[in-house]
Amino acid sequence: MFIGEYKHSIDEKGRLAIPKKFREELATGAVVTRGLDTSLFLFPKEEWDKLAQKLASLPLGQSNSRAFARLMLAGAMDVEVDKQGRIVLPEYLRGYAGISKNVVIAGLYTRLEIWDEEKWAAYTKQVEGDADSVAEQLGELGV
Repeated sequence: MFIGEYKHSIDEKGRLAIPKKFREELATGAVVTRGLDTSLFLFPKEEWDKLAQKLASLPLGQSNSRAFARLMLAGAMDVEVDKQGRIVLPEYLRGYAGISKNVVIAGLYTRLEIWDEEKWAAYTKQVEGDADSVAEQLGELGV
């Protein structure tokens, strides 16, 4: 289970240190891909396989299904945690997320999200300001 927020920086080779508490879950393989809200998603291989199967089963006749599958699947890259606990973020994914140096790694139960630090701060400020209305909407869904 991934939870919490961690600040890290990317080195000149595009390497990002993964928080130590998450490394074991990613040791058998991981996949990084384009996320939503200009973030990157990092999945343990098992979780990625579940999601990829669902994406592959979306109806090809629906343009939104094709677009979302392309976003997630075509942008995906297998990554390995090295001996120092780092992964390499491909340049095209860093560009997509606007990541240059400082990042936030956010644990979201079955995945990690990787954000540019400034974008994360702006996003959380907005969400915190809307928290009451979001909670009310989720309450209507039984959450």
